[in-house]
Parts: sequence; structure tokens; C-alpha cells
Amino acid sequence: MANMQALKERIQAEGRNLGSGILKIDSLLNHQLYPQLMLAMGEEMARRFDGIKVDRILTAEISGIAPALMTGLVMKVPVVYARKLKPITMSGPVFLETAPSHTKGGEVNLLVSAEFLLPNQDVLVIDDFLASGQTLRALARMVESAQSRVVGVGVVVEKTFEGGRNLMRSKGYNMPIEALCTIVSMDNGAIQFAEDDV
Repeated sequence: MANMQALKERIQAEGRNLGSGILKIDSLLNHQLYPQLMLAMGEEMARRFDGIKVDRILTAEISGIAPALMTGLVMKVPVVYARKLKPITMSGPVFLETAPSHTKGGEVNLLVSAEFLLPNQDVLVIDDFLASGQTLRALARMVESAQSRVVGVGVVVEKTFEGGRNLMRSKGYNMPIEALCTIVSMDNGAIQFAEDDV
């Protein structure tokens, strides 16, 4: 199955196009979660990266955590998430990157303690969206700073019209990039899926 039909149907039924390329899917990913759908997404993500050695998964809080956790559950690997604010419990060396936020406006910090992002590991990056590619690039830079390797990138939804995949490729990221659902246009208030999603 090229993409997940249940996920696409939920987005069609519950997603809202807020304009300016912003897709509101709070009811199924960014605020409320359907655990069975989340588990199915994790299983599909694990299937797509089957055969690739993965030591750990890296994501960003908060919306990347659920799909990353379910993927980690299936793959039986630890999941690390980048924090946006540094808690007082985070001490010692920290990897810090910034990325522009489409929904929050401005730059957001992403921080991971070096004790959880170790050198010489194979890291799968999972997130909710691939849009401009800036957050995924920031996560990939963290992995590189830790002297490890990004072996794949998986997202729940890719918005191809924002060019994130092309940006990743142009920066030399040639690892597999998988999207469970692909949106090719959000013009005129619509949500248009890729042909293989139909």
C-alpha cells in the first residue's frame, strides 16, 4: 500500500486548510491522538525502513513524539526527542539547533542532551510534517554534530509544494525519505493528495 488509507481518510474528514499552507490536523496528531491509528502509523513506518539498521529514533517535541514512539515500539529502539526549552534537569553538553516554525512564527530552539545522542550510531529521524524541511535539517545537523549518521527520514504528512524534500536533497541528504501521506496542493481551501494516495 503506497500510503495509509485510514490516515488519508481522517485528514479528509477532520483536517482543515487554514490558508498559507497551514494544515490543521489537531484532532488526529497535534492535540488529540487515536492510539490505534498511531500504532498503525508506527507499524507502517517500521515496514518502510525494514532492512535499515537503526540504533535510535530522533524527533522534535511535541507532535513528532507519538509517531516516533510508535515506530520505536515496533522497531524496539529508544526514542529521543529534541526539547524546545531547556529544563533545569538538562545539564552537561547539549546539541542546539534552531529552525523556523511555520505555525508558531519565528525561530524555535531544538535541544538534545549529548548523553542521549551518542557518536557512531544509525539514527532514524521521524516527525509530523515535511514542509519546508528546516526542522528535519536541524535534527539531521544534530545527528551529524554527535558524529552519527542519519539513515532515514520518516514523516506522517509531506506537503510537496513547500519543497522540503528538494531542500534536503540539495543539502546532500540522500537517505530514504518516506511520507505516510502526501499532499500536493492546498490551493483555494482544498486539500489535494498525491495520485498514489487516491
